[in-house]
Amino acid sequence: MSPKRYLVVAAYLASHLLSLLGNGIAAVALPLIVLQTTGSPLGTAALATATAVPTVLVGLLSGVVIDRINRRTASVVSDVISAVSVAALPLVDLLWGLDLAWFIVLGILGSFGDVPGMTAREVLAPMVARHALLDLTRVVGLRQTVTSAALVIGPAAAGVLLAAFDAASVLWITAATSAVAALLTRTLPRRLGEVGAGGSPRRSILRELGEGMAVVMRSRFLLGTSGLVIGLAVALGGLQGLVMPLYFDLIARPDLLGLVLTALAAGMLGGATLYSGIGRRLSSRAWLAAGFVVTTAGFLLMASLLTPSVVFAGAAALGLGNAVVGAVIGVVQIERTTGAVRGRVLSVKTALLMIAAPVGIGLAGVTAEYGSPVLAGFSVAGVWILVLLAVIASRALHGLESKEVADAQR
Repeated sequence: MSPKRYLVVAAYLASHLLSLLGNGIAAVALPLIVLQTTGSPLGTAALATATAVPTVLVGLLSGVVIDRINRRTASVVSDVISAVSVAALPLVDLLWGLDLAWFIVLGILGSFGDVPGMTAREVLAPMVARHALLDLTRVVGLRQTVTSAALVIGPAAAGVLLAAFDAASVLWITAATSAVAALLTRTLPRRLGEVGAGGSPRRSILRELGEGMAVVMRSRFLLGTSGLVIGLAVALGGLQGLVMPLYFDLIARPDLLGLVLTALAAGMLGGATLYSGIGRRLSSRAWLAAGFVVTTAGFLLMASLLTPSVVFAGAAALGLGNAVVGAVIGVVQIERTTGAVRGRVLSVKTALLMIAAPVGIGLAGVTAEYGSPVLAGFSVAGVWILVLLAVIASRALHGLESKEVADAQR
């Protein structure tokens, strides 16, 4: 690969990393800043609730825009919006003073950047692979590796920044990560993100959105693979967001909670690195089968809550299997989706992922309230197992090894 092509891949991955780091820092810092500003835990809950619906709607509608405009431009604009929405917080605090209403308004503004940016970068993956003359498996595997690294670095960076700087400085730094991500994406060749010519004439946004959703609903393959990703997110969200904190609080070892995320991220990093290195040496079916087994074992070990060491081992296994399943599905969904509707198809999955974790947390919360932490763990793990069995029974993965969609259609 020539140096120029190498720089394109490096810029794409670095932009992805910085954008995720900004999101990771914000996910840790913003709830604390909201709590410090409003003085009420309900403020954080109100912010999450108020921004949930706009995030999903924006995620769905953004797919139409991504299918209409240059994908590089869509990614740049999304990161700029994310940067502005975070940078506005210290400015508003300086000029008028922050309150819950401002947090909600700017949180909704941020939703116009976060989810569309994730979808735009995913749509760019095959374009980067073709430009760099790399196998799509390698690019998606590298992106998954970067995602895993961000999961480790983001929360840790947030803790360090909050200890070293005041809230305003942390927000400026967070905004800067998104701004630099936009600048890096801007260095990619413009032609790399161009929408193919010869597509259907433009129609209303709602009609085009409906067409994209219809593509997913009519395809047993896309419906099944999207269901797997969402089932994973529901189960992981319930375990990570409620069951694990409850368990370590009950055994009076809250200091060990962070090690669960570390083990999970380490497993993801290992799985993504393995897939990016030797992804094409095994069939997609073989990778998925192995990923399903390891993921299910990880969920069951974590849900058992036998001992902290068993939970850590389960988290590492879950991370490994999750990374493999996510990478394989990411590749085959791109290969099975034409470029004309790729933004809309992938935006459906991304938007639904935004509500998957809250659903998992809600299910685990209800089960723990009327049952036990172990029952809560197995209830969310059961969601994954039921989704997996349903997808296998539906034969949605039949013919997984069929040829890729022709480049001219992408």
